[in-house]
Amino acid sequence: MIDLRPAVVSDVPALMALWEVAAENDARPTDSPAKVEALIARDPEACTVAVTADGRIVGSLISGWDGWRAHLYRLAVHPDVRRQGLARRLLTHAEDRLVALGASRIDAMVLEGNDLGQSLWKSSGYESQSEWRRWVRPVG
Repeated sequence: MIDLRPAVVSDVPALMALWEVAAENDARPTDSPAKVEALIARDPEACTVAVTADGRIVGSLISGWDGWRAHLYRLAVHPDVRRQGLARRLLTHAEDRLVALGASRIDAMVLEGNDLGQSLWKSSGYESQSEWRRWVRPVG
């Protein structure tokens, strides 16, 4: 059995390890424990983790809400437990949270080359918006 719950600060090392093996890490700034801890402190419900009966973190999804827009980040499922519906469970949980907060549209950032991730988003009703381009400026 795998349960979903909000991440807590003591989960941060396991989250970082999960993202190393199971998340999109290309074309993004390196995550740091301090930044993940700050997210948890600012919005304790934002980062959902999937935890096995023995306490191992095998999945995550961050559902960001700024009071206006809803964004999904860091959907990750450990390769050992893929193809069991866990990504869809995490996604449904995050969508329910964001809708309850007032979201009327949810977006997700997915690398162009992530075919596995793109198949989940497409099958869940998400569509790529070719008319938008992301602009990024590192600041720290």
